[in-house]
Amino acid sequence: MVHLRIVVPADRCGKVLDLLETAPSTTNLVFLAGAARQPKGDVVLCDIAREDASVLIDDLKEMGVARDGSISLEQIDSQLSDAADRAERAAYGKPSNAVVWEEVEARTSENTELGGNFLIFMVLACLIASVGIFLGSPILIVGAMVVGPEFGPLAGFCVAVVERRRDVARRSLAALAIGFPVGITAACLFTLISKATGMLDADFSGSMHPLTQFISKPEDFSFIVACFAGAAGMLSLTSAKSGALIGVLISVTTIPAAANIGVAFALADWSEWRGAMAQLAVNLTAIVLAGVVTLSIQRRLFELRRRRHMDDESRAIAGLPNGSARSAHR
Repeated sequence: MVHLRIVVPADRCGKVLDLLETAPSTTNLVFLAGAARQPKGDVVLCDIAREDASVLIDDLKEMGVARDGSISLEQIDSQLSDAADRAERAAYGKPSNAVVWEEVEARTSENTELGGNFLIFMVLACLIASVGIFLGSPILIVGAMVVGPEFGPLAGFCVAVVERRRDVARRSLAALAIGFPVGITAACLFTLISKATGMLDADFSGSMHPLTQFISKPEDFSFIVACFAGAAGMLSLTSAKSGALIGVLISVTTIPAAANIGVAFALADWSEWRGAMAQLAVNLTAIVLAGVVTLSIQRRLFELRRRRHMDDESRAIAGLPNGSARSAHR
């Protein structure tokens, strides 16, 4: 279930209550007249089955609630209520398969910001991967994959492509275009310092450690695994549970490849440098392609559900036009 806190102008509150009270997938409806002060209006609280959350929020947007008031969402982890169980049964589909698009937009918008923390995590991840390359340690390589923050902007770009949001696309591309060069530069400088101080052998080469050579030798399976990971990442992002995201981060070698670009450049190992560049390009391309396809399918399913809802009785009772395919989501 999803909990909504709605601040609605008093002149529209009756229609909002009619909509939510009539929809079979809502429960625990609470009305607080004149409770809101900024912005002024009435407060409506309710719980909605996750499957119908975005559909009904679209109706609220169509009424101008988001423009003149506010709509806040919270995920309900546990709820003991027969009424809530009935509401979930009334919604078509399974909660685990449902996508709350407002939730997805909020997650990706937060993760696409280019800020100090993002750059610090990129630098630290590339430095950890650099040490993993020096020592030939797959454990450190995996650790660098987990620390790396690059999946956030990649996911944000996929959402931006599917929803045609240029602002999110620009922020995502800016984070990637600046974050990766900063991380690569950090890996390059760290390698030069390590070599100058004697921590790294003068004749070191990445080919000396066969256990980590996979990060600079792209092959067919590199593209395939990155596609699988991109699809899994999008499903994790859009689902109620996101535990699979850690596995996604470990599945692709974007951060190790970026670090190896810096290491190989510092050592003038151009064969390794070209291989790492190719590996990074393959991974980024595959993740974006798979992510866009996965989100497009989910978006298409939502639009079909939205069209079916347009003739729902709750819309007629709330005074909304029936039979229209127009969506207020974007």
